[in-house]
Amino acid sequence: MSSRDLDSAARTDPALADPELRAAFEECRRLHAEHGKTYYLATLLLPPAKRPYVWALYGFARYADEFVDSLTDPDPDALVAWGDAFLQGLSGTGPTDPVGRAMAATMRRWDIPVEHVEAFLASMRRDITDTGYATYEDLRGYMYGSAAVIGLQMLPVLEPVAPGAEGPARALGEAFQMSNFVRDVGEDLERGRVYLPAEDLEAFGVTREDLLAGRRARSTPRAVRELLAFEVERTRAVYAQAEPGIAMVHPTSRDCLRTAFELYGGILGAVERAGYDVLWRRVSVPLPRRLAVALPALGRAQLARRREARWRQLPA
Repeated sequence: MSSRDLDSAARTDPALADPELRAAFEECRRLHAEHGKTYYLATLLLPPAKRPYVWALYGFARYADEFVDSLTDPDPDALVAWGDAFLQGLSGTGPTDPVGRAMAATMRRWDIPVEHVEAFLASMRRDITDTGYATYEDLRGYMYGSAAVIGLQMLPVLEPVAPGAEGPARALGEAFQMSNFVRDVGEDLERGRVYLPAEDLEAFGVTREDLLAGRRARSTPRAVRELLAFEVERTRAVYAQAEPGIAMVHPTSRDCLRTAFELYGGILGAVERAGYDVLWRRVSVPLPRRLAVALPALGRAQLARRREARWRQLPA
């Protein structure tokens, strides 16, 4: 499938005829398929010619994230060196590593501003030193680079058809990441970080020590459940801000975006059904639910692509 997708993209992007660049995109596809299964499933609903660019955007973000988030072999110094080399390569002969090459090609094809990448790398560097955020607004400052700009990077690929799509794109990036923060609170504790704002912990009478004790005891105190319920509702409010953006992108992109919206939003429901027991286990959207969302969307996406193909064949 990946070869056909790359062939489709190469029809409008001759650079993808280069075997080395194709191999770079394939490496990003592997990262995407391995680490971002929900997102990857949604990406299959896009026209084939667009999929490789989403692989590159995801692969770049995942590759950078792994430098600081690996539970077994974090290497923050390598993140700084890799990020600097990538940015320098953009203004020179180009990045040399596969993930960087695919990302640079994607930025050229879709006119993605380098400022978005700089903001992303700056937030990844914050993970080296910052272990928490005092307020929700402080957290949003971090999420601008770690999540909102990912939505902005995706937007050109999805092809907005209405003004004002940037706001919902930013909100959707934040909603996705906030869903991860709620789901992964236990894993983040192992990394020494808490992404739930300190002001929220204080409001519910929860301390970091309470979270750590709950993880060790494999139990979730009532105050922690109430805190997580609050974070779930706050995150749903951000999804509500993002939802109008689905209608603002090209018809052939809407089913991909809607599927990602529903599946990532489903993480919050999974947390609720688990009784907020996320300190010591990782919850997920069950496969039957993912298929129930994705399979009907696949039919709609194929119909949208056929309609687009017929429209393009009409005389001017």
